[in-house]
Parts: sequence; C-alpha cells; structure tokens
Amino acid sequence: MSPEPRGVELPVGFVVRLHDDVVPGAVLRRGTRVLRMSPAALAMMSGGTVTVTDAGSAALAGRLLDLDLAVPVLDEVGDDVAALLAQVTVVVPVRDRPAGVDRLLSSLRPALRCVVVDDGSIDARALADVAERHGAELLRLDVNRGPSAARNAGLRIVSTPLVAFVDSDVEVTADAVAGLVAHTADPALAAVSARVRSRGGQRWFERYEDAHGSLDLGPVPATVRPWSAVSYVPTACLLARVDALGAGFDEAMTSGEDVDLVWRLLGEGRRVRHAADVVVWHHGRTTLPSWLGRKWFYGTSAASLSRRHGELVTPAVLTPGAAALIGAALVQRRWASAIAAGVVARMLATTPGGVTPTERVAIVAGSVRTTSAQGAALALRHWWPVAAAACVVSRRARRFVAVAGAADAVVARARADTTLDVGRFALARRLDDVAYGTGVWSGAARDRSVRCLLPQWITPRRVSPRRAGPS
Repeated sequence: MSPEPRGVELPVGFVVRLHDDVVPGAVLRRGTRVLRMSPAALAMMSGGTVTVTDAGSAALAGRLLDLDLAVPVLDEVGDDVAALLAQVTVVVPVRDRPAGVDRLLSSLRPALRCVVVDDGSIDARALADVAERHGAELLRLDVNRGPSAARNAGLRIVSTPLVAFVDSDVEVTADAVAGLVAHTADPALAAVSARVRSRGGQRWFERYEDAHGSLDLGPVPATVRPWSAVSYVPTACLLARVDALGAGFDEAMTSGEDVDLVWRLLGEGRRVRHAADVVVWHHGRTTLPSWLGRKWFYGTSAASLSRRHGELVTPAVLTPGAAALIGAALVQRRWASAIAAGVVARMLATTPGGVTPTERVAIVAGSVRTTSAQGAALALRHWWPVAAAACVVSRRARRFVAVAGAADAVVARARADTTLDVGRFALARRLDDVAYGTGVWSGAARDRSVRCLLPQWITPRRVSPRRAGPS
C-alpha cells in the first residue's frame, strides 16, 4: 500500500525525534530500513530532532514519521486537559456487562461526554441504571447487531470533532484520553490508539496474556505501516477524527473490523499511530476455553480481511532468498547449508550503498532474524496443521518444529515483562498459536479461499536507499 501524498503539512513548531534505536548519520538506519539524508535534510536536523519551520522541514518530518524512523515530540498536556477533553465524545459499545461499564464511566464522567450504546442487552434495565447514575447518554439498539453497528450508531450522534471508541472491558482515565488528543497536533493523523495492556488473574495463561496480550502492541510508539511490527491498532481504546471516519466500521464484519478501518484510513493517505506512552488496561478471558476461543475468533478475521485488502493479509513476506534460507533449515543438509551461505553472501553484496561494512552486516543479520521469525511463525502458527502432519512422517520436520518452538518461546519470554517460568510460557504461547491458526483455517474454509494463508512474494531489486529532503 503506497498512500498518495496527504497534502497536509505539519504545522510550524511541530517537532519530531528519531527513535532511540535509529543509527544516525548521512544514512539513517533502523533495523533493515535505511534512508539516505541529503545535505539539506541533514542541515534541518539537530541532535536527532527536526523542528518544522517551513515546507521543507515539514516534508522531512512527515517522511520520518511515515517511515517510522521518528516519533512526535508532543507538548505536555498540563492544565489544558479540560480544553482537550471538550473536543471528544466517548462511545462505549456494549451488550450487558453493566459492571464493566460502571467501572469505565466512574473514571470518565463527568470530564467527558459519554454515549453508551446498548447492543441488544438481555438485561437492558441494569445497563440503563448504570448510564443514568453516571449521567451518560444511552442509545438502545433493540436487536443485537454487533460491535461495528453499535460503534456506528454512537458515531452518528457525535457532535464533537473527535470520538474515542472504548470497550467496556477496558480501564481508561480521562487523562489517558487527553494524552491521545495531544497526538492530533499532527493534522494528517486520522486515528491514534493507546497501548492496551492485559490485566488478568494468577492462572498461568492469564499471566502469559498479561505479558503477551493479543491487544498489546508493545512499549515502543509507532506509525502504523503494513507489513511492519505494528501493522494495525485495535479499537479497544481508539481516538479518531470524526470527519476521517466516513461511514465508519464495516457492519458486515463480525471480527477484524478494527483492522479493516485502519487499513482503509491508511489507503486514503492518512496517518495512524500506536501511542505507547498512553497505557490502558484490558480485562481478558478468565477461563482457558474462553481464552482459547478468543484467540480462535481473532484468527477467523484473516479470510474476510484478505478478501477486502488482498496482499496486506499474509502470514509472511518472503523474497526468493528468504525462502531459500527457510528451505535450507527444513532440508538440514550440507548442500542446503552451502545454499544458505550463498544467499547471505548475496544479501551482503546487494545491500544498498552508503553504509559502513559494520552496518551492512547488521542489516543482513536483521534480515536473517526476520526470516527466521517468519519461518517459525509459519510452522508454529499459520501453517501448524501442515507442520503437524509433516512431523508425523519426517524426523527433520520434528527437529525443525522443536527447535523453532523452543527458540521462539525463549526469545519471546526474554522480551516480555513476566515472572512466568519458561515452560508454562512456552505452553501458553503454543496454545495461542494453535488456537489463532485454527481460526485462520476456519475462516479460509468458510470463505472457500486459501488466499489468507499464502505468503506474499516480493522480488528485491538493487536500489539505493530512499532519499529524504531536497538535493
């Protein structure tokens, strides 16, 4: 997806700062991404920051944001909380769950206008009592129509320029909403999501979810980009410009409607961000069957998203070289090792110019790590039924799956904030993968299409790094 130019410049005084892990210099590098800086662009940067003073610096700052090489430096909210919140209406789509709504409204009212959309609750009176007690507006749908329709119904009565969609199982404060509003200083921003962390109990799968929740996109702020580590944001706590949403969510989708909305916004050339600095808390499933069922449910959305967005839905993005590396790991033969060495050598030779030998090695090492992670994800998550069948008849397949599973669990746990032992963490992670992957296959069977299970193939070309700034 390559959005057209937005035509909306960042305002004078807007500041962006390079990510902490960006290697600065004439060629900026973050992981495997490189951006060559022109002399004019370098002159606009001071101490890793760019302050917008004119059209040129606005273009540079915007490009750094779009490539997720930089983050916005926002003014402190300070005493402006009330002014920021006056721009927002909170829409809470819910069916029953009066206790969750009570908890949510207790933290948001009266600072924010809140609209509770009752999506055909069985006990409508209990929900109405909660809304009345907190002075929130109640919009009743007599028939349960799903979260997309409920959000759209609330959206239609919003009169403020901003809307915040907040689920009833999320804990969020008015200050957190104000933190999201601060991001709208970027006029190209259509939507911004808080970091949604899980808050569960003491069972092993709940502790895993707390450390590695499905809705938690991590502690690093990011611009949402297809095929990246943050390729979408959930709507558990999402702030958006009302005029950017159009008709809102696709009501035909029972799952994945949040991903669909975000990708439509990106396709229109708008910017969407994951605001990791704003943390809210999600109450997850409390029984193992319901927890696994939710993972399965998330997986079922892949097929319908693939029908709408094509190549954006893929279990892996592979080049011929990446496929060769994965194939070598599967074959486990000496000649395959020689092929893998040749692939790595070619990657070193075709790395874009303008970087030092050390940086060249770092870029290729990052590509190999990414390829390894994709190969593991294919075997353990998206294609696990195929991998399981292969393990029945192939010792090499069993060895590949065992090594991939152990390495994946160890790496994931090392990155997670948890005291859960590696054994139970690994068990929860594999169950997570199997449940999600089963959902993907279920959705594919329902839609009679395997498109969502196919890797996206790209043919690399030897090109120079993209250039930022006027020559």
